Amino acid sequence: MFDSITGLIEQGGYLGILALMFLENLFPPLPSEVIMPLAGFLAARGELNVVLVIAAGTLGSFVGALPWYFAGAWLGEARSRRLAERFGRWLTLSADDVTQASHWFRKHGGKAVFFGRLVPAIRTLISLPAGIVKMPFTAFALFTLAGSLLWTTALTLAGYVLHAQYDRVAEYLDPVSTLVVVSLALIYLYRLVTLSSGSRPRKAE
Repeated sequence: MFDSITGLIEQGGYLGILALMFLENLFPPLPSEVIMPLAGFLAARGELNVVLVIAAGTLGSFVGALPWYFAGAWLGEARSRRLAERFGRWLTLSADDVTQASHWFRKHGGKAVFFGRLVPAIRTLISLPAGIVKMPFTAFALFTLAGSLLWTTALTLAGYVLHAQYDRVAEYLDPVSTLVVVSLALIYLYRLVTLSSGSRPRKAE
């Protein structure tokens, strides 16, 4: 998988990095913990500019957060709960998850967006409650950009610094990156099964 992801980034360049990070934020097919360090490797090899790599990754991460924000703002908490009750199993999201996230977000606000962008899995969905509670878009954008910039910079520089050990790291990262993707798929299936078996549709009042 190491070589295949590297190949995608080599072929797509900065646009490829942006697209991968955009998709990672919508529904992570590949985690940013794999994408950005590999882009950092390529920058260290002189194939890409490290500043542009960070910019592309940050922009892709930011743009990928927008659909969740606008979906939350359009739906609101009540409709989000109803959708979670009907279709949440496919997103492994229950109605109670929506309520708890909204309450937690009202308490922590901008800090939730900034620090949420630094936490795997949470960073993908943190924008939804921001939209639900109608967080001002300017504040949302600033906190999202700041958190995304810090996250992508750290991951990119990790790959950049480890370039001297490229062959050795590649040897270990290939099975690790495969394990990460497989683990995400298994976690999703586990959540899908347990949420489906543990959820019961509420009767209409």
